[in-house]
Formats: sequence, C-alpha cells, structure tokens
Amino acid sequence: MTVSVFSVVLGIAAAGASGLVGSFALMKRMTLAGDVVSHLALPGLGLAFLWHLNPLYGAAVTLAIGIVLIDQLQRRTGFTSETAIGVIFVAALAIGTLVTPTEDLIDALFGGLEQVTAGGFIAGMTGCAVVLGTLFILRHKLITIIFSPDLAASLGINVRRVNFVYLCAFGLTILLGLRSLGSLLVGAMIIVPAAAGRRLAKTLDQFLIASSVTSIAAVGLGFAIALRWNLTPGPTIVGVGSAIFALTLLRRG
Repeated sequence: MTVSVFSVVLGIAAAGASGLVGSFALMKRMTLAGDVVSHLALPGLGLAFLWHLNPLYGAAVTLAIGIVLIDQLQRRTGFTSETAIGVIFVAALAIGTLVTPTEDLIDALFGGLEQVTAGGFIAGMTGCAVVLGTLFILRHKLITIIFSPDLAASLGINVRRVNFVYLCAFGLTILLGLRSLGSLLVGAMIIVPAAAGRRLAKTLDQFLIASSVTSIAAVGLGFAIALRWNLTPGPTIVGVGSAIFALTLLRRG
C-alpha cells in the first residue's frame, strides 16, 4: 500500500477540522448525525463509480442535495435535526447500495479512493480553511444557540441560517474525510474525538483543542500504523481513535 504525502497532510488537516466540527456537534447533541450524514455521500459515490467520474464530485453533489433536503424538512415539517437526517439517511443508504458497483463498494464504504493530486490537495486544504473559518466566525452565535435558541433569537441571531451554515460546514468536513475513511467510517471522526475531548477538558477552549488534537493524533498514528503493517487506513484510523477514547475513560472526573 502506498500513501502520498499529500494524502497524509490533507488527512491531518481534515482531522483538525473534524475535531472542531464534532465539538459543536456534541454540544448540539447531534454527534450521531456525523455517521448518518456521511451516508448521504454513498449514492454520489456509487453513481460516480458507475459513470467513471471522480467519486468525490459525486459525493459532493449528493451531500449538498441531502443537506438542503434536511434543512427543508426541518423548516416545513418542524422535525428535529435527528428526525430529518434519519429520513434522508435511509433513502440515501438504500439508493447508494443499489447503484454502487459491487467491485467498488468496499472503497466507497471504507475508504481507499485514488491518491490525492496536487489540484485535489489544494482544493482539500481550501475546504479545511473554509470549515475552520466558518466555525471561527460563527462560534459565539453557535454557543448562544446551543445555550438558548430563544435568547439567540432575541439577540437578533438568525438561528435557522446559522444552523444551516453549520450543517454545510458539517457536510464539507464529511466530504474531506471520505477519501481516507469512506462513507461508513468517516462519521467516526466527528463522534470519537469529540467524546474523547469532552473527557479531557474542563473549559470550552480546552474542549475544542482536545477534540482537534485527538482527531489529529488518531489520523497521524493511524496512517503510520497502516503504512507499517500494510493495513487499510480507514479502519486503522478509527481503531486508534477508539483506543484513545478508551484511555480517556481511565481519567477520573
């Protein structure tokens, strides 16, 4: 197995972004949405494989469509995020499984897409910067909404718009991790580092930093172990992240 420097650097950068996204997802009680939203990419991956296109292009299209549909379901029906995401999830999973060629299904689910090109690296790093910039700009509004949506609205914060922008950043983070982790496992890098960070932190700043550091460590160590013993990077990275979380359980308090 060969992994380019571009792949490793981009994977680590995406890990830092996913740690921050996961921190806010945990506070919003929507960490499981990472696992569900990631499956929205599966139909796009399958169609791209079927038509011999770049799979990430297909994933980006269906993620975008799925996020818009989730937002519209919330607006028009009053469903919670979890319900709206769940409805779209089951449809995406069924369609994705049906259209993905059997020989490409493992790569779509567990990662192992083609190596990162120079153009792909630049696009990926730009995506990471967009996610980080979005969270930096929205951080105070997001925290206010998490604390009290009514208070946020009384302060003039457009709660729906902020939540939609966050959901877009969430989806972009999923897209950034698909190459290494696949649609089945990429949600783990939203859930696991945030859970570990919460165990290690006492303040909000510590929580955000610990989540990102845990995610970066899991990806870095996962790539190193996968290269050393010729393992598949996706499951290895998730396994390392889970091991780190298990170690945090030894910490009291």
